[in-house]
Amino acid sequence: MTKNFKIHEFNCKCGCKMPLEVYENVIKLAGQLQRLRDYTGRPITINSAYRCPDHNSKIKGSSRSQHLLGKAADITIQSLKPAEVFVMIEDLIDMGELLQGGVGVYDTFTHYDIRRSKARWNYARKV
Repeated sequence: MTKNFKIHEFNCKCGCKMPLEVYENVIKLAGQLQRLRDYTGRPITINSAYRCPDHNSKIKGSSRSQHLLGKAADITIQSLKPAEVFVMIEDLIDMGELLQGGVGVYDTFTHYDIRRSKARWNYARKV
């Protein structure tokens, strides 16, 4: 797929087959994550990417989740806090280096998606 990402990293955790239209979105998403990896010079771990409707429902994901379309990934970047990754993605979008989309920060990961419209949220616990 890219220099640092393989398709298995984007597969649904339930083991189902990824639909072709989802695969096309995953290719675009992987390209964006590769840009982020090249920029940081650090490995990116994909905690969750494509989710089939059954798996998404099982984990109580949103029925409008970009994960269902293969357009989203929940990631961690080695040695960076989720809030730092959030800011970095936001900056790269502002510079035109990453596609506009959704960016959300959680306690243990950062969400990035390529929905084309701007969406931001912070679900990290306040300290």
